[in-house]
Amino acid sequence: MANLNEHYRDLKDSYLFSEIAKRVDTFAKAHPEKKIIRMGIGDVTLPLAPAVTEAMHTAADELGKAETFRGYGPEQGYAFLREAIRDYYAKNGVRLQSDEIFVSDGAKSDVGNITDLFAVDNTVLVPDPVYPVYVDTNIMDGRRIIYMDANADNGFLPMPDRSVHADLIYLCSPNNPTGAVYSREQLAEWVAYALENRAVILFDAAYEAFIGDEGLPHSIYAVPGAEKCAIEFCSLSKTAGFTGTRCAYTVVPYALEQTAADGTLLSLNRMWNRRQTTKFNGVSYIVQRAAAAVFSEEGIRQAREAIAYYKGNAAVIAKTFDSLGFRYFGGLHSPYIWMECPDGMKSWDFFDLLLEKAAVVGTPGAGFGSNGEGYFRLTGFGSREQTEEAMQRMRALLG
Repeated sequence: MANLNEHYRDLKDSYLFSEIAKRVDTFAKAHPEKKIIRMGIGDVTLPLAPAVTEAMHTAADELGKAETFRGYGPEQGYAFLREAIRDYYAKNGVRLQSDEIFVSDGAKSDVGNITDLFAVDNTVLVPDPVYPVYVDTNIMDGRRIIYMDANADNGFLPMPDRSVHADLIYLCSPNNPTGAVYSREQLAEWVAYALENRAVILFDAAYEAFIGDEGLPHSIYAVPGAEKCAIEFCSLSKTAGFTGTRCAYTVVPYALEQTAADGTLLSLNRMWNRRQTTKFNGVSYIVQRAAAAVFSEEGIRQAREAIAYYKGNAAVIAKTFDSLGFRYFGGLHSPYIWMECPDGMKSWDFFDLLLEKAAVVGTPGAGFGSNGEGYFRLTGFGSREQTEEAMQRMRALLG
């Protein structure tokens, strides 16, 4: 008989977004006449930028000719894309080597897969509320998890507690689900804590392109010393609408080393490279050419236009909540609005109310952790027309 990984029994019965989909599907079947507006899952709606699709067409044509055909590519990503990402970081004041950048099919995959590098006896520190993947992947492995409170009092930006020791630290800025953004000074405190504890920060920067304040860091590597204690994940899903195209990248600096049980230093860059070459065959050539186009001058301009559109939707939501007197966070440097449920309602109760009375779908904060109870996440990723219609319905229901 095959022995199973019984840690799966410690997971919640249903992944958050699967439960949302189930409830929405039930409602849609019972009310086919209702036009449902979905503002829950953070999926983009604008088409890929012209610079991106042109690059995809060109790459597809190359694969259709014997003289330019390509088969297996490098598991780490083609040099042209890694160099384009390196140069993009340089524009934000961060110097990387292209060999420190690993191209993948999604930040979610990498955030889950990075745990392959760490022993199960590590203590993991995660914020609450939190993106579920950080927690679930460590539960699957059986690691000890410590939660740090992210709440209205600290602006949903928890800071280090020197009395607590952790080996792995998950941070996300701009944050999903709250939209909160760490300052350079705050990240410097986290880097100092990690260096003191010989810990590794797993920094999710998937929404960095939404930052509109030059004083806020786009990368944890804007903080000196972070290269010795942090791995950074980023994605083109929200930066350039690649949710269906699938392309992301993870930065593992050469300077990041940890001491093994026998006292030798191990390079996490080499370990991740070994893991990827064993378990991953790389991202398709067509997608990588498309991704490289994102970092061209024209691609960056077009991507920023789309981001500005989504941030405009978030501003519509924020304006509505201001008029209704609702307390909320995020939206300024993030596509997410993290609102406090009215009248002290529970998150799932508010979800059901909005769905049944207004046919508007959001994400219950309780699905992100105990501190998310009483909060609700809405996204700016819909169309402007749908966003405005959803706000009209909410105003009619709750005003």
